[in-house]
Amino acid sequence: MAPKNRIIIDTDPGVDDVLALLLALSASPEELEVAMISVTYGNVPLQRCLRNVVAMFHVLEKEMKWREANGKPTFGALNAYKPIVAVGASHPLEDEELVADHFHGEDGLHGVHTAHPDLSPADTWRTLFGDKVEGATDSDEPPSFSRFFSPSKGPAHEEILRILREEPEDTITVVAVGPLTNVALAAAKDPETFLRVKELVVMGGAVNTIGNVTPVAEFNCMADAVAAARVYALTSKVPSSTMPPTIHGKSVLGAYPEKLPRQLKLSLFPLDITTPHELHKETFNQKIQPLLKQGSPLAKWTETFLNGTFNKIDSMLGEGHNEGLSLHDPLTIWYMLTRDHPEWTTVPKPEDIRVETCGQWTRGMHVIDNRGRAKPAEVDSTVETHPEDPMDAVTFDEVPGDTMGWLSLRRGNRINRVVSSPGQNTFAGILLDRIFA
Repeated sequence: MAPKNRIIIDTDPGVDDVLALLLALSASPEELEVAMISVTYGNVPLQRCLRNVVAMFHVLEKEMKWREANGKPTFGALNAYKPIVAVGASHPLEDEELVADHFHGEDGLHGVHTAHPDLSPADTWRTLFGDKVEGATDSDEPPSFSRFFSPSKGPAHEEILRILREEPEDTITVVAVGPLTNVALAAAKDPETFLRVKELVVMGGAVNTIGNVTPVAEFNCMADAVAAARVYALTSKVPSSTMPPTIHGKSVLGAYPEKLPRQLKLSLFPLDITTPHELHKETFNQKIQPLLKQGSPLAKWTETFLNGTFNKIDSMLGEGHNEGLSLHDPLTIWYMLTRDHPEWTTVPKPEDIRVETCGQWTRGMHVIDNRGRAKPAEVDSTVETHPEDPMDAVTFDEVPGDTMGWLSLRRGNRINRVVSSPGQNTFAGILLDRIFA
């Protein structure tokens, strides 16, 4: 039976990224196929993110052996499919690199590789991706855990395009839970092929709430605001209307063609919805302690970096707080697993959400027009448009003084912002039950 959803996960592991990957791989083969894991920089530099992905497969190999020996269910999607793992961008399009190792730890997982060297693969895994490793030869057998994935020696954005080109249109969803650099590179190189994607699910931004790296910006968007702005622009009928301004008259990636086959469907999971979905320390440890005593390798691995994260939260907020780890990235995977549930709701109609790329204090901010002003072309049904000529059509709903097109029906982005889930208070338990069987 074919999987209900097939996805590419673009990620920068990271604590909650790893939880998202584990949730996806623990799905049943009928629910979900992870066709590719596209690795980007973000929470930590690129090679550390890649190491965390590879280490996860190393741990899962040990966990599957332990479960089989103890009569416990194994990860369905992990055994049924073999995702490509490809390495992507190591830096933003135009910005200085921004990392979050102050929160995730220097290695991205709170020192788990040092704490448990038995759960970290030997560095010879790097040869899988074409790197030279001292002492390794071409005749060496690949590590046994590599049977769970297909390493790519090509850049991630080209692998994304290859999959979208080879698979039927509207069958692959890209779930982006890190900076959008890889996605922007794919869209710039071949926008027509990129728009074959069924849906782009993005964890990023803060719309009607505060940011988590500045008062107004969320980390993923702040890390590459230009990439985010470029990707969001593909949701517009006129992408040029929301593209980021060029530097000295020249863009790093260039403009999109004037005519594109269709608009991008983008479902946005900003901090507004992800932050309240929390995993608390007590809930996690209640689940994990029996598994630690039974000898679960996955429990041993995750206990280190999750309790490291909880301790970091405690140090940041002090005594008496009641905040847990926000499950930002895993929430997007839960959406892919249960997207037909009626309690997943979006705003009544797509919103014109734009990304600030130039502000000294507001870079990465998600800007939305809350003035409540009517759009004349929406009110006046007699206004004619010429959809076959998008640039001419812009003139039919222009408003004097509205130079940025906030009151236009054609200019501006069209983002499906997710506003509610099937269970803000139950998701943490569902996540733990799925991952730890």
